[in-house]
Amino acid sequence: MGDLAKIFKAYDIRGVVPDELDPATAEAAGAAFVRVTGASAVVTAHDMRESSVPLAEAFARGATSQGADVIEAGLGSTDMLYYASGSLDLPGAMFTASHNPARYNGLKLCRAGARPVGRDTGLGEIRDMIEKGVPAFDGEPGTVTRRDILKGYADHLKTLVDLSSIRPLKVVVDAGNGMGGHTVPPVFEGLPIDLVPLYFELDGTFPNHEANPIEPENLRDLQAKVRETGADIGLAFDGDADRCFVVDERGEIVSPSAITALVATRELAKHPGSSIVHNLITSRAVPEIIAEHGGTPVRTRVGHSFIKQTMAETGAVFGGEHSAHFYFRDFWFADSGMLAAMHVLAALGEQDGPLSELLGEYTRYAASGEINSEVDDQDAAAAKVRDAFAGRSGVEVDELDGLTVRDGAAGWWFNLRPSNTEPLLRLNAEAGDEDTMAAIRDEVLALVREK
Repeated sequence: MGDLAKIFKAYDIRGVVPDELDPATAEAAGAAFVRVTGASAVVTAHDMRESSVPLAEAFARGATSQGADVIEAGLGSTDMLYYASGSLDLPGAMFTASHNPARYNGLKLCRAGARPVGRDTGLGEIRDMIEKGVPAFDGEPGTVTRRDILKGYADHLKTLVDLSSIRPLKVVVDAGNGMGGHTVPPVFEGLPIDLVPLYFELDGTFPNHEANPIEPENLRDLQAKVRETGADIGLAFDGDADRCFVVDERGEIVSPSAITALVATRELAKHPGSSIVHNLITSRAVPEIIAEHGGTPVRTRVGHSFIKQTMAETGAVFGGEHSAHFYFRDFWFADSGMLAAMHVLAALGEQDGPLSELLGEYTRYAASGEINSEVDDQDAAAAKVRDAFAGRSGVEVDELDGLTVRDGAAGWWFNLRPSNTEPLLRLNAEAGDEDTMAAIRDEVLALVREK
């Protein structure tokens, strides 16, 4: 049995295979998941990692041992699993470690209708049950059947965003040897898109670069290919293809905040007056643009469980995070990088200008990007920063998620958040111009890193 204390995270199960996560743990998780959800059937999918199939098969053994049937969708992206859970109205299990290195794997769980399972919504119960030993089931075991979900997933997305009448676009896609290489071709099939594929071969060893597009070095090949081919846009997916990053026709990286604002305006055009959720480290431009387009911006903590919960409470039509997770009410409130990419392609293809020009109105401020600092005592470092800024005239402080400090008159803000899993503080700063942003960024970093 694996190291349960180490692998049960806030939103998923994840660890090094087989030292921390092994088939025995996956089998116990399958059995416990069925007992906790009371499911008569569950659907599973997995990414391209070598360890994914053995773990998914073990999970299925555990689930069927408790009398539940298992529908295996096979290879898929995380948002394809959400589609399966939503369309079949079944709890689901996705085997992936997303952007983590090859030696890792993990398990993302959801209830029927793609509703999230986190520490306080079932994951803690599952862990407790595994630790105590999952009770035996005395009825008939369930059955395992295979079902191809991929075409249904692609067809469903095309009903949500119509790309059939856009102008022809040349699109470079870097799948990073992850699941985008499996899902992009059927989604783009039959559309006026000249696809230039990069690293579409499924390979869980990630031979070309990490499948983690939030790191700029992992976007260099995409940027170069966009420039080399004269493409209209570049898209990069992470390992399980639930996040999508965008590069414009110049090869410049587009802020996920600009994508959030763009998609928000499109959803507000379809659903006037709706709420749109954004996390507190997205650009100040996001709530401004939502309000300008008649929507209600709703600010939330970082993390998909907070976004999904707030979307459900407010009936929000869309939610965006600065980490390039994008959530859609029409997609069971779940996140889909592919659906966000399709919105951007639609917006680009419905007009004649280049992407950089189109996105100009959604990019208003100078941002630092997320900067990590390793600290021994997160609380003490954050308190030092709070004390340094709290007394200043015109400065507001809030602690919804970490420490957020803003000066409305001077037009700057920053957020300093602790990592849940590492001894890090994460800084995001933004201002009306580059010099002001750099000054605030450097002042905070000096305080945080002061020995």
